[in-house]
Amino acid sequence: MASIKTIAKLANTSVSSVSRVLNNNGYVSAEVREKVENAIKTLNYRPSSGARVLRSGRSLLVGVLLPTLDVQFFGILAHTMEQALFDLGYQTFICSTAESGEHELRYIAMLLSHRVDGVIVASAHEEFEHFSEFKTNNIPIVAVDRDLNGLESDMVAVDHEKGGRMMAEHLLKLGHQRIAVVGAPAHSQPIRRRIAGITDALRNAGLEPFAVEIGSKHNFEETYRLASSVIGRPERPTAIIGTTDIAAIGTIHAAHDAGLSIPKDISIIGFDDIPSAAFVLPKLTTVAQPIRELGRSAVARLHRLMSGNQAIADQDVPPLRLVIRETTAPVADCRKSEAANVEK
Repeated sequence: MASIKTIAKLANTSVSSVSRVLNNNGYVSAEVREKVENAIKTLNYRPSSGARVLRSGRSLLVGVLLPTLDVQFFGILAHTMEQALFDLGYQTFICSTAESGEHELRYIAMLLSHRVDGVIVASAHEEFEHFSEFKTNNIPIVAVDRDLNGLESDMVAVDHEKGGRMMAEHLLKLGHQRIAVVGAPAHSQPIRRRIAGITDALRNAGLEPFAVEIGSKHNFEETYRLASSVIGRPERPTAIIGTTDIAAIGTIHAAHDAGLSIPKDISIIGFDDIPSAAFVLPKLTTVAQPIRELGRSAVARLHRLMSGNQAIADQDVPPLRLVIRETTAPVADCRKSEAANVEK
């Protein structure tokens, strides 16, 4: 394997000059830099991660732990963070924990063994003591999308409770009172906070949720099944809130299969504004959270911490916004449809 001495010999320069080029510090003339870079390419030299850490004190590696990658929200978030870290000169370990605490523990051990410079975490669970290993090893940690209760860490997230209120308030303004909630997964901190916001908005209007069906698996099949059970009741809701767009899209299909017209017979609203929301038929009304901005903000805050600076107090994340499309309508339309069905 090529060594720094071999590179110096081929480039006809000193070992110290090669070291300055590799570490990108200290003065090196343009001519010498070009010779060293050409020698590195010729020899296909790759410095070991251990040597890099010993020389600079940094591995230029960052760990990203997410509960899953097979839903659009986390896929977009992971892609955005990886690209932002790459632009800053970091390589990323993207770890999908399958919403398993055991997987989190194994990935934490792996990231510590690789001496990562920092970590971005969206944990699937409420037990966060194992993440304290990063703090013990002076590795900066940023929580994204949800906080790490009891563990002092920086966080980038939207106000999920406010998002829940926004969904409910939109339907209330349209005159709906029989408002059900369908979603998953039940153990998710953001989901629980959205449900709290929904319940709060309904109670402020003197109402309770018509039904709350929250499953364990966040996929179309599970949310379709839950929505079908709500829609199939003798007295069905006039509106259903999906705690995510996936839940709302599952509900749209359940309503279609039950012979209902959306939003004439039933209104449906989601949360996230994933790309699919604008392409499902009818197009989904949703509360949009700025997924890519969340990712970029998390990386910016981690980079600041890894550079030895204090994180800024305020989050640089755009607010939630209501995106009205085609799946919500005034409750009067639903009532007219119900009356017509009775007459038939």
